[in-house]
Amino acid sequence: MSNKKKILILNTGGTFNKIYREIDGDLIVSQNNDFINDILSYSKIKNCIVEGLLYKDSLEINKKDREILRDYILHSPYKKILLIHGTDTMDKTAKYLSKYIKTKIVILTGSMIPYSINTVEATANFTLALGSLLEKKKNNIYIAMHGNVKRYKNIKKNRELGIFECQK
Repeated sequence: MSNKKKILILNTGGTFNKIYREIDGDLIVSQNNDFINDILSYSKIKNCIVEGLLYKDSLEINKKDREILRDYILHSPYKKILLIHGTDTMDKTAKYLSKYIKTKIVILTGSMIPYSINTVEATANFTLALGSLLEKKKNNIYIAMHGNVKRYKNIKKNRELGIFECQK
């Protein structure tokens, strides 16, 4: 592992990675890391390595997928990991990972609007998570969404408002 590459970014897809398919009008999860690489390039961020792992909508992520994520993270030499994940089951994946990942800092983030449709929310959440990951010292599982970065237990998706909020 290069000393300059201090953070692993794992992409599982989710709304963050969705693109509009003109033929049938569907939004599909793109099978690449192009949007993440765009943000890193435009932001001049060089200390990360990007890996694609699942490329799924989070509603399709199951126990087997979470096991794959767990094993990948556990066996990674990286201590700081940014996980791009769909927002619908982000909390379930975070809770699952918290049972097994004790010696790393993992921050999950995503977006409610696809990067391909509007870059603002995805970019804001991504850079919030990345900046927080650089500063965090305590091993734990966190969620970074809509200006908040908290332990996964302390932030929840408010489906009525369409935002993530801190819990007391």
